[in-house]
Amino acid sequence: QVQVVESGGGWVQTGGSLRLSCAASGRTLSRYAMGWFRQAPGKEREFVAAINWSGERTSYGDFVKTRFTISRENGKNAVFLQMNSLKPEDTAVYYCAAGGREYGLGWTIPEYDYWGQGTQVTVSS
Repeated sequence: QVQVVESGGGWVQTGGSLRLSCAASGRTLSRYAMGWFRQAPGKEREFVAAINWSGERTSYGDFVKTRFTISRENGKNAVFLQMNSLKPEDTAVYYCAAGGREYGLGWTIPEYDYWGQGTQVTVSS
């Protein structure tokens, strides 16, 4: 059974930074995309970022611009999301997703097989 656990969420002021971490266990996922999604109260879950198996290809939601950076460490089935210049509209529960496209990326919820429970990110103005 695959378990996905996020950490690193918290409270930060506008313009601050947070680094989210995610570790998957129970299966080797080094060939598959990993990603981050988020869901704000009253809104649908949306795509934040994805990274392919090697880390050479990444993709970001339009709202990210250059503020966020996704990276991964395959030996530990881990993925990270460095978030800078945070805004109040970034407030949401952030979810790690694993088991995306093999050797590819993934932008939608159905493309991922495994999900974490989420970590809350709150940005105050």
